[in-house]
Amino acid sequence: MNTYVLITLLVISGPLALSFDKRVAFFRQWKRLIVAIIPVSATYLLWDVLVTERGHWSFNPEYAGSWHPLGLPAGEWLFFFVVPYACLFILEVVRAYFPRKRFTNIKLVRTLAVGAIILLLGGSYLWRDQAYTVLALLAAAAWVALTVSMRIELLTDSHLYLFFGLSIMAFFVVNGVLTGLPVVRYNPQAIWGIRIITIPLEDLFYNISMLGFYALSYETVPRWFSRKERT
Repeated sequence: MNTYVLITLLVISGPLALSFDKRVAFFRQWKRLIVAIIPVSATYLLWDVLVTERGHWSFNPEYAGSWHPLGLPAGEWLFFFVVPYACLFILEVVRAYFPRKRFTNIKLVRTLAVGAIILLLGGSYLWRDQAYTVLALLAAAAWVALTVSMRIELLTDSHLYLFFGLSIMAFFVVNGVLTGLPVVRYNPQAIWGIRIITIPLEDLFYNISMLGFYALSYETVPRWFSRKERT
């Protein structure tokens, strides 16, 4: 078992063991979880295949192994099933153990969201020669835009921001290991070159978009099930 696979298995071990907590009861959400994960993971896996092929980043065979189906090591394939499980588990823990507050000024939330989209799109244009920078900023902009159009109430929910905060803390630990060893190597021409210790700043935007899309998909699934049952 290579290092990358071992890291991904360690990531899921805690959430998997605690999924039977009576208050969270995450094991009961398996059908919703699978339906929510598939479209987002498929999209990000396709992204990974394409950018790896284009040389935005590469995987160190010393830690990721030499078996790379479609250019991605086994640990990277596992990543897109392990991480959403662990992070959506965090979302359910937040809901079970923390009080919810709602921001009532929808107009302000929409205005801030539009401002964020403009900044992200502007940044992607300014740094258009840095491929990973562009993709990370565009992905974050796409998540904000889709959330505003589909489920703006998510952006008024304090649970969403606590979920982001806790998940990003976990991300810094895991991604710090992946970039510190390094398991993943970045093409310096594709990024800003600004790092949070060993983590490229672009990874923060990548992570926000990915977490956001998983949460949006997870919250949309119950509505899809409800429509299906009515028909």
